[in-house]
Amino acid sequence: MRRNARKNIIYSILLLTAIMVVYLWRNRDKTEVILTETQVVAGKMILSGKTMGTTYNITYLDRENRDLQASVDSLLLVFNQSLSTYIPDSELSKFNQGDTLDFSLPYLLPVLDASQTVYENTNGAFDPTVGPLVNIWGFGPGGPELKDSVDIKNLLSKVGFDKIEFDQKQLRKKVSGIYLDFSAIAKGYGSDVVADFLDNKGISDYLVEIGGELVAHGLNEKGELWKVGVNRPEESANSTDLISIIALQNRGMATSGNYRNYYVRDSVKISHTINPVTGYPVSHTLLSATVVADNCMMADAYATAMMVIGKDKAIALDSALNEIEVFLIYDDGNGGFKTFASERLKPFLSFPLEN
Repeated sequence: MRRNARKNIIYSILLLTAIMVVYLWRNRDKTEVILTETQVVAGKMILSGKTMGTTYNITYLDRENRDLQASVDSLLLVFNQSLSTYIPDSELSKFNQGDTLDFSLPYLLPVLDASQTVYENTNGAFDPTVGPLVNIWGFGPGGPELKDSVDIKNLLSKVGFDKIEFDQKQLRKKVSGIYLDFSAIAKGYGSDVVADFLDNKGISDYLVEIGGELVAHGLNEKGELWKVGVNRPEESANSTDLISIIALQNRGMATSGNYRNYYVRDSVKISHTINPVTGYPVSHTLLSATVVADNCMMADAYATAMMVIGKDKAIALDSALNEIEVFLIYDDGNGGFKTFASERLKPFLSFPLEN
């Protein structure tokens, strides 16, 4: 009996030892995984919501795991109170309804300065006063159809960014009836505003996207540059096929295109991009313009301008300006398309291009 009791004690010790070894081994694995994940992903936060009639998506790395959703939403509410044409008592709406405006929020003056720069650099191709022409061609709230009576010459008398003036305190109309609309630059500007907010919070690694316009800073959770895709110019809104991927190094990026927003009248395709100089929809081979710049506000404005001026002038503008890089997709005349990329941008593309 003593011999059996001794055997049982030995077996119990061996069993406990085995259990302890397994326990330590398993917890050793878990500890290593947690440490490895902590080193790679230090508080990855993802926010999403709605603003400016579209959506926003923000990814940032924060060791404090701060949820900044409420602050971002509040910031964008104030931003819209300045620049929205859909809010009746916004700063911009008040100006459109009157003749002068004294600035009370910090957003209108910077967008006016940026708009004037791009307006001058593109010989009027980018013009936030083009709204009445956009509406009369059927791309405003009334829907996609040309109005029966179109007096382009009369409308052009009330279009032109040089028909307003502003200083540090006030915005004024030189011509009655001028209507400002910053929808072609506001999403890019909003992305910059959110990016500045994250900077001020001490966050240096982030990707901000509002309605497809982006600002990237620092690195993602893998320690790599943030990468964003450029869609193929397919008319289907559900198409998500990518033609290229661009790595962004502390830059803003915006894309504008004509291949989805149009209607057909008398067998003629009417593009939503209206030339503010002629008053008529554009007709050229450029399908999509992606612009990379130091900030997304300027990228957004230049992308819009390039869709007005077309491929050749867009390439010439890229050559003339050091502050932007471009990726253009254009019709090759045979049912397909070709691409053009700035030399400075090519190292950041994910695969070779056929030019």
